[in-house]
Amino acid sequence: MEKNNPLSTLYAEIHWLQLVIDQVIRSYLLQEGHEAHWMDIALPDLSEDDSPYAKSVTEWNLNTYERLVLVLSIAPHISPEVLDIFFGKNQLYDRGFTEFGGVMDKNHSGFIPTGQTACFLITATNPEWRNEVSAIFEKQSTLMKERVIALSETEPYVPTFSGILGISDQWLQYFLTGEYPQLEQGASFPAQKITTELDWEDIVLDDLIMGQLREITTWLEHGSSLLKDWGLRKKIKPGYRALFYGPPGTGKTLTATLLGKISGKEVYKVDLSMIVSKYIGETEKNLAKIFDIAQHKNWILFFDEADSLFGKRTATNSSNDRHANQQTAYLLQRIEDFPGVVILASNLRANMDEAFTRRFQSIIHFTMPTADERYLLWQHAFSDKCTLDPEIDLYQIAEDYELPGGSIINVLRYCALAAIQRNDTVVTQQELLAGLRKEFKKENRTLTITN
Repeated sequence: MEKNNPLSTLYAEIHWLQLVIDQVIRSYLLQEGHEAHWMDIALPDLSEDDSPYAKSVTEWNLNTYERLVLVLSIAPHISPEVLDIFFGKNQLYDRGFTEFGGVMDKNHSGFIPTGQTACFLITATNPEWRNEVSAIFEKQSTLMKERVIALSETEPYVPTFSGILGISDQWLQYFLTGEYPQLEQGASFPAQKITTELDWEDIVLDDLIMGQLREITTWLEHGSSLLKDWGLRKKIKPGYRALFYGPPGTGKTLTATLLGKISGKEVYKVDLSMIVSKYIGETEKNLAKIFDIAQHKNWILFFDEADSLFGKRTATNSSNDRHANQQTAYLLQRIEDFPGVVILASNLRANMDEAFTRRFQSIIHFTMPTADERYLLWQHAFSDKCTLDPEIDLYQIAEDYELPGGSIINVLRYCALAAIQRNDTVVTQQELLAGLRKEFKKENRTLTITN
């Protein structure tokens, strides 16, 4: 079957919207042809259409009201002229029709629909259908849950339906091209996707940690089946929460990334520096951006240095204490409600609030590697083009110098740069020791050279 042009499908849907708008206004103003009803206008047939829009509408099983609201949110971006009819004046008051809703913007000469615009189209001739409109904008409705559409916030004294009806940039691009745009880290999305070229066999962890990680991988593979087919949804909350704690460089971030790689799920590392705010309520808003976007994306969320945000609550001796405790309580609720996997990483378990740790399914201690584990890490590090002088006793190096895997990789980077400056690929013992000395200096440790 020949693929449908995404734009052709959208233009057909917008043409249907235009017919609906014309009929609703004729019926509402009792103009010629007002006896007809907009619900009698045939919807475009999407059954044989394989465009991104058609596939989404079919998958979501949208009803007529939902399709109308969806295409209304799309219209300003593709055919803004179909909404110009809403600029008509109420002759009685010499102004626009309040019931049409909509707003103007200095950067857009067209009509921008609001929730009231959608409400007018659906209820103008059938006021009893207002509940159908309200249902579309409920958090659990398909279009809101999938974050396809949104109503902008209004002041407390302004009607909710006065919020601007918008479509997400990601979904709009998908409907137009069939591809989702990559989310860019910024104020509106304070997280970044993390990946690795390493594989599971490249990581060196003790058997106890690997056994605990198998529980997470099992959940990633079978969690949905356990909730649905085994009926556990009635007894346990969806999602999985884990705490990784231990010294820097022991593999916490790499493990989180590999869990995503082996399960086919994207891992997003949350930038806490862009989230935490001294202003009351701002931290919660910033966190909401992350959780709202990730809610139905099947992502793994990774919070590094999480104790800066998930630390122990304090006695409420001041407004700042109350503010911090409110943030902690909000985080606890969002994490508990998140249906995906959340991994928090901290250097010290003792820094974490007990209210969080009680709710973790896994608490995994990433210890400093033993001498044997360090030996494997050194072997993996220098197993490609950059190699060590055969005279170097690598096991002795592993036994004498306690370093985590991340620090060993830093030594590799230093040695590779030193070797390539000599137009060579073999690292000398002097260069290796210099790299070790540099790494020890970072932690104010002195490198003791053994014979």
